[in-house]
Amino acid sequence: MATLLSSTSFLGFPFPKHFSYFTPLTDKRNSLRLNKETLLRYSCCVTTCSSSTSVFTMSSSGGSYEKSKRVWIWTESKQVMTAAVERGWNTFIFLSNHRQLAIDWSSFSFINPLFIEEGEVLDGENKRVATIFEVSTPQELQQLQPENGHAENVIINLLDWQIIPAENIVAAFQGSQKTVLAISKTHSEAQIFLEALEHGLGGVVLKVEDVEAVIKLKEYCDRRNEATNLLSLTKATITRVQVAGMGDRVCVDLCSLMKPGEGLLVGSFARGLFLVHSECLESNYIASRPFRVNAGPVHAYVSIPGGRTCYLSELKAGEEVSVADQNGQLRTAIVGRVKIETRPLILVEAKRESDDQTVYSIFLQNAETVALIPPCEGNGLLKAAIPVTSLKVGDEVLLRIQGGARHTGIEIQEFIVEN
Repeated sequence: MATLLSSTSFLGFPFPKHFSYFTPLTDKRNSLRLNKETLLRYSCCVTTCSSSTSVFTMSSSGGSYEKSKRVWIWTESKQVMTAAVERGWNTFIFLSNHRQLAIDWSSFSFINPLFIEEGEVLDGENKRVATIFEVSTPQELQQLQPENGHAENVIINLLDWQIIPAENIVAAFQGSQKTVLAISKTHSEAQIFLEALEHGLGGVVLKVEDVEAVIKLKEYCDRRNEATNLLSLTKATITRVQVAGMGDRVCVDLCSLMKPGEGLLVGSFARGLFLVHSECLESNYIASRPFRVNAGPVHAYVSIPGGRTCYLSELKAGEEVSVADQNGQLRTAIVGRVKIETRPLILVEAKRESDDQTVYSIFLQNAETVALIPPCEGNGLLKAAIPVTSLKVGDEVLLRIQGGARHTGIEIQEFIVEN
């Protein structure tokens, strides 16, 4: 069987000169045992390194699958530890000679400590929960294959390159019962591992001494978690359709393709955002552009991850927006380009049946390729989008109802009147 490493040290701790892939070490570890009092302080979570508080669910950009991801933290910084625990990540990795640090931290925080010992990761009772491998050459990467009967978690340290090895590892372990985590030294590096080949690795070990890395990674995880929730959309009835003259409208081109029934949530007022359909539908006049939403004029609000809004005029390449469909399924997409051009506009107003006082409105380009999305039929079948050129009083469309008062795009509790 091929060997993985020939070095005698790895990440600051002794390493055997030669060992086989996924072959457990059999050294005596009695001297590493913690006393019973300490183990009790660690709680029963100690023996289950996959604690739910260190797991989040991430959907693909197309919303076609959901997969749980693990985030473990490797740090000697109390500030980093505190920031991680506050964000629900309580699995921490320590070198074997830092057990006292784990004991100190467990005295005031609920943590799940794991310890590195000669290429393996052990829990507080010295049970193996993961094996660590270092990969520095294409040959080592090719030889890394899943095998049964060994640690359920595999931690990979990719030394000089990340993206291609991560993709190869995702492919190699596809269908395996093992969870593969990669050691990441920045939040952006962690994101690469979590997204490789769309499915991503099973998780990351964030090895940092910087609180900001924890904060940014959690923000990323929260944005991706939004895709696992259904957004509440409300049926509204069109009460007014009126040609409004010329204005500067915004086309938002995404780095993702949209399918029928999907679009962006846009509105003149943050209290009610219309689901504006993408240009994915075929037309006799113009080719399908499934990456584009002709969203509305520059002043309009658009929904972005984190339950926030921003003005369409503020969007730029590299930023993220929230894509929703008729069923309220939400996902995140990256903006690739924003086009602002002067075009004829049409004003659309709507009201909810349960509220005949509040008016929700949106301006849209007066064109056949711009459409609003109606509610699904009673049997759950999708209805065709309604072009604004065919829209009439009495038609039903979908709205996202939310708080109208905003400060820098964040919903706040405040008295507000908007007309």
